[in-house]
Amino acid sequence: MTSVARRYGNGQVPFAHPSRQTDDALRAPVVLMVSGGADSTALLVLAATSELDICDGRGKARIARERLHVLHVNHGLRGIDADEDEEFVRDLAATYGIPCTIRRVDVAALASKVGDNNVENAGREVRYQEAARLANELSAQLGTPRSAARILTAHTADDRAETFFMNAIRGTGASGLSSIPRRRNRIVRPLLDRTHEELCEFLRMRGIVWREDQTNSDTHYLRAFVRHEVMPMVEERNPRVVSSLATTCDILSDENAYLAGIAGRTMRELTLRRGEGFVALDAARLAACDVAIARRVVRMAILAVCPDVRLEARHVADALRLVAVGAGSVTIPMGLDVRVEHGLLMIRSRAASSALEEGWLEVPGVMDLHDGRHLVARLVEKPEGADPVALARSHGSEFAGESVLLDAEACEIDPQAGGRLWVGSAQPGDVMCPLGMHGQSKKLSDLLGEARVPVAERPAVPIVRTSPTGSVIWVAGIRADERSCCTPTTRQLLELSLQGQ
Repeated sequence: MTSVARRYGNGQVPFAHPSRQTDDALRAPVVLMVSGGADSTALLVLAATSELDICDGRGKARIARERLHVLHVNHGLRGIDADEDEEFVRDLAATYGIPCTIRRVDVAALASKVGDNNVENAGREVRYQEAARLANELSAQLGTPRSAARILTAHTADDRAETFFMNAIRGTGASGLSSIPRRRNRIVRPLLDRTHEELCEFLRMRGIVWREDQTNSDTHYLRAFVRHEVMPMVEERNPRVVSSLATTCDILSDENAYLAGIAGRTMRELTLRRGEGFVALDAARLAACDVAIARRVVRMAILAVCPDVRLEARHVADALRLVAVGAGSVTIPMGLDVRVEHGLLMIRSRAASSALEEGWLEVPGVMDLHDGRHLVARLVEKPEGADPVALARSHGSEFAGESVLLDAEACEIDPQAGGRLWVGSAQPGDVMCPLGMHGQSKKLSDLLGEARVPVAERPAVPIVRTSPTGSVIWVAGIRADERSCCTPTTRQLLELSLQGQ
């Protein structure tokens, strides 16, 4: 989030004088992403000769030449023109004495492999991946933290306005309308307050040429359509639209960051279960949230399960409709299963597995479960003169079923030497005699249903048996078997506990 001091002050952290900056921050690499066009050419020249604000707390300041490193990614899309762009960037970097790294990537083949043939998206992803990789390599060479590195892009106020309209055309929320942020982690855009024409004039005044990418005029691409068709019409009505949108984007960005912070705290409060490839939220409390926060919580939860999902507003709306109704399911891209069942909103990836790995639980001992929980077994001496039945009842009430006291001998555990129990998932046809039903049997599937355990979650419920084919003694966290419970003649207590999430 952005403080008032940072937004409207001098860009420095309050009371943080440059002299207090760590050596790491002042030595960390600064990667310049340079394509050869006017904007990135100006970025290189300004970084080498002038002051830029790279969000390190110093405001506008000169960047030590030894920190600078140019990166050019050749997409292999424009034949000899692409090769000439590469040569131009290499020569320009050499002119200013800045090391230059060239990375060549077949973006068309990469886009085809992904399946959408969107070379724009593929090219953008590749550029940032290569920049991150180079920043990490240089950080390792310099012995500085990765987080201290900076990756500078040449996005301008024009790019920001165009992205605003592009996202509006596609359909988006506050995050998309915030357009291009000034900073995202290590990525900084120091030219975001300047227009493309201002940078071109800067280069002309110094007699510096640049490369023109002819594909920038192809209105088949959405950005080119917005740049050459939409922006001219808008500027006829408001010649200062680029400046106006910059202010709008700053406001939206600040408000979006604030709401994102609230949504993050709300998600943590509503998360009841979380593991590899799945998350379960309290659906009732989510339904009571303001819809602006609920949308963000659902979006965060889906992205937490599958960061690569191509999430659209309709997918979030579908999930919230389920929450409002209180039941149902829907599948969204990447095979994510979203369902509301027994008061939980569950989001599960196709690859997620909720089944337990079956195995022996030593007594005494601990078994680590795949979802981060632990099953703990230990023998407990019965206090002299204590009533085992009352003791077990009090224990079960205190721990709300997450821990039980059973008769060790009834569970086939040697009171002196201990033993082991088998832990696995419920199997079709499994039955037990639940405590409190006076010896009547019940199917485990019925017991789990009455306990409001969602069908998808049932394989994750640990079932403790005397052996792989033995009788059930405890459905962990739900109910013990009456045949294993304590009696007035119980001599040795067996404590079983489900700990963790």
